[in-house]
Amino acid sequence: MTVPAAANGARPRVFFYVQHLLGIGHLARASRIARALGENGFDVTLVTGGMPVDGFPGPGIDHVALPAIAVGDGGFSALVDANGNVVDDAFKADRRDKLLASYHACRPDVVILEAFPFGRRQVRFELLPLIDAIEKSERRPLLMTSLRDILQERAKPGRDEETIDLVLRHFDHVLVHGDPGFVRLEDTFPLASQIADRVLYTGLVGAAPADPSAERYDIVVSAGGGAVGAGLVEAALQASHRIRNIGRWLVIAGPNMPQTDFERFAAQSADNVELARFRTDFRSLLSTARLSVSQAGYNTVCDVLQAGCASVLVPFASGGETEQTARAQRLERLGQAVIVTESALSAETLASAISDALAAETKKNVPVLQLDGANRTAEIVRALLKQRTTS
Repeated sequence: MTVPAAANGARPRVFFYVQHLLGIGHLARASRIARALGENGFDVTLVTGGMPVDGFPGPGIDHVALPAIAVGDGGFSALVDANGNVVDDAFKADRRDKLLASYHACRPDVVILEAFPFGRRQVRFELLPLIDAIEKSERRPLLMTSLRDILQERAKPGRDEETIDLVLRHFDHVLVHGDPGFVRLEDTFPLASQIADRVLYTGLVGAAPADPSAERYDIVVSAGGGAVGAGLVEAALQASHRIRNIGRWLVIAGPNMPQTDFERFAAQSADNVELARFRTDFRSLLSTARLSVSQAGYNTVCDVLQAGCASVLVPFASGGETEQTARAQRLERLGQAVIVTESALSAETLASAISDALAAETKKNVPVLQLDGANRTAEIVRALLKQRTTS
């Protein structure tokens, strides 16, 4: 067996692939993990395939940006390029070739695929050839998949079996970025017992605690990437007119919100409400806020838990999405959030939920969730490499 570079005293190399299609949650989580790997002695190449997002993946990370794709109007099955054109076979072949060239240039010790094969079937046109190249490598790297804590329920029969088949044939480990005391893989993936020996929990990938912001808002409303957050922003702006005994509001619309929507909302904002597209100090603002109003995406929930403020969650549920609802319901049972369902969202229901969340006392003896998953991922990967070189 050829000895991996990591055993020769060199910094081990990680080739980390992430494809964000709608929001920026996948990219944000992968960037946190990549940064932690770099800080823990790895050379990291982060390959992204979504639309560019300012601030990601961050400094100090070798970044390969494939020609960007996103979801079209037809939903997740329709992919479009940066100009909104449906991608064709030539576009896909070009991306595949660029991805394979980047892999061969990196010569990694570890390859991490974010979500696949549990998700991101839309890009199997390039990931299956990548897996084939990995298997044919003279010095085969460890292959891992990187999963959030809660998976989307499968609508089509046979998909879970396909996933299991790919994991058993090709993947050495399944990194689940969650706290097993909060939710386990088998809770949202029914065939998890078949790969139990490959599953490793890292804890939630939260950021380090932020320094408190000198700028203080009582309520911070965030709509994630903004592509699907217009309803939340509109309800929050209307609710701000109904709750007059609360001071300052900050409503963060998201970088992907259409400009026409943003301008319309700016005209609706009350005097005590500031509307912004994006704030790089979001976590610092949460640490001094009384309340967060947000969807229930993975990264936002981690930030809210880290800040320790009260929370109203409006989980994204359109198009059959189940992940955010499952996460919000678990947090509500722990007394960590008040839920407003997307179907019931209005100025009245949101105003009522905000009042309830501010009035509620934090439950005592609530388990503290593991939030240092990025550093824990680095520790796990290093231990697995060491185990491989000594076995």
